[in-house]
Amino acid sequence: QVQLVESGGGLVQAGGPLRLSCAASTTFFSIYTMGWYRQAPGKQRELVARITSGGSTYYADSVKGRFTISRDDAQNTVFLQMNSLKIEDTATYYCSQDRSTRNYWGQGTQVTDSS
Repeated sequence: QVQLVESGGGLVQAGGPLRLSCAASTTFFSIYTMGWYRQAPGKQRELVARITSGGSTYYADSVKGRFTISRDDAQNTVFLQMNSLKIEDTATYYCSQDRSTRNYWGQGTQVTDSS
């Protein structure tokens, strides 16, 4: 049973930082690619960032230079550091564990513009 629990969401002001965390209860965490996705109201879920077991990263064009994904395999945790937040970053953010057969998802954490 894979459980992913996101935390760190909340109200943010444009230009501000926020750090999301995702704690995974899974064996062999270190071998899996982990990702952060987001879904805004009325829009499809989109990939924000991804990090492989070897540490290679991918970012959506919309967040390049502002967001940083990282992982701590000893803690079974993946992070998303978000800087210079924009109104369009408002969404529910989901953590995922990407396996060959399927993705596992967390319940999501809400990032909301406070203005």
